[in-house]
Amino acid sequence: MTTTPEGSLGPAPSGEAAPLGSAAVVWDDALLQYRFSAAHPMAPVRLDLTYRLSAAFGLFDRPGVQLLTPEVASDELLASVHDPEYIRAVRAVSTGERDADLERGLGTEDNPVFPDIHESSARILGGSVSAAQALWTGQVRHAVNFAGGLHHAARGRASGFCIYNDCAAAIQRLLDLGAERVAYVDLDAHHGDGVESIFWNDPRVLTISVHETGVSLFPGSGFANDAGGPQALGSAVNVAVPPGTADSGYLRAVHAVVPQLLQAFRPEVLVTQHGCDGHHTDPLTNLRMSVEGQRQLALDAADWARDYAGDRWLATGGGGYSPFSVVPRTWTHLVAAATGQPVKAGAAIPAEWREYAAQAAGLGPEDGLDGIPATMSDGVDVWWRSWEVGYDPSDAVDQTIMATRKEIFPYHGLDPWFD
Repeated sequence: MTTTPEGSLGPAPSGEAAPLGSAAVVWDDALLQYRFSAAHPMAPVRLDLTYRLSAAFGLFDRPGVQLLTPEVASDELLASVHDPEYIRAVRAVSTGERDADLERGLGTEDNPVFPDIHESSARILGGSVSAAQALWTGQVRHAVNFAGGLHHAARGRASGFCIYNDCAAAIQRLLDLGAERVAYVDLDAHHGDGVESIFWNDPRVLTISVHETGVSLFPGSGFANDAGGPQALGSAVNVAVPPGTADSGYLRAVHAVVPQLLQAFRPEVLVTQHGCDGHHTDPLTNLRMSVEGQRQLALDAADWARDYAGDRWLATGGGGYSPFSVVPRTWTHLVAAATGQPVKAGAAIPAEWREYAAQAAGLGPEDGLDGIPATMSDGVDVWWRSWEVGYDPSDAVDQTIMATRKEIFPYHGLDPWFD
């Protein structure tokens, strides 16, 4: 395991490609400072437990894996995707100059102000940008920032627990470094509205979001006919699945839209967001997925990167509000996929991690390890019907899939019925 100094992996040697299996994982304990309040659902313990569980499985000790220490992004870097006035507003509430700025989403119930709000948010963004640089320079093939995925933040406003948009900043850095096509696939239960809005009229960026419909879930957006700006029609893709959708429906929706568009778009880099709030135990959403289903999405993303993006893949975290039972397992599966070898779905979780998680959850000796998972599995079989077996017009998931295919596929030269 190696930790890079000063938050940068540096440029790759001239003409030298990253070795097969090389990967960077963004981590520093300072990432735990992104903490709105003790009662807020965006609990930093989920990051701590993910890091510790990944370490318990030896993922950081794999050949070619490097730990990337995130730096706090400069105002200039933040301004690549955020309005300068907004950055100044975040600084003002961070220092106490202002108590809140409700017009810019600061000091709301979702985004309460705390003293480290600027620095901690800028550090997460800095980590994703450094990971993007490492990919583009050829230092690594894959990179993961599971503290990232703050996809709701807009250019001039905080939203949905997100202050600065690290996904958008990473994409913008790739463009600034010379990328001509970047694909972003958002697998969070909530619509990836902030990333979509920032690149709404940029044909170089394909944003795909598969999420619970905005009819039933925040932020209330992301429908099939939201297809991008006038200069980039077809570059915004939304699949809004109904509440109650489980593994089979969600995976069917993903596989009926994502690989087809990636193949047509031919991205040079794939950026993915792996919010795990689609799990059936998550308190904030209405989807019914399992850890195995979300593990499958990580494996799928690795395949998409290899098949359609030259094996350049940046993965981030995102939502996920079951911090002891769901998030660490799901994102450890993600880290495993990105570092070259999946962890078996039914693998036993090391006892020392379970004991640490029980203490973090406030369980006493009389509670034992109740509520702390013993394996990396929910004990379900993952399956889905391939789109090729046929469209069922009476099925709610199929209806939303077809709505998206009809809206978007023609822009990419694809037939919504047969491709």
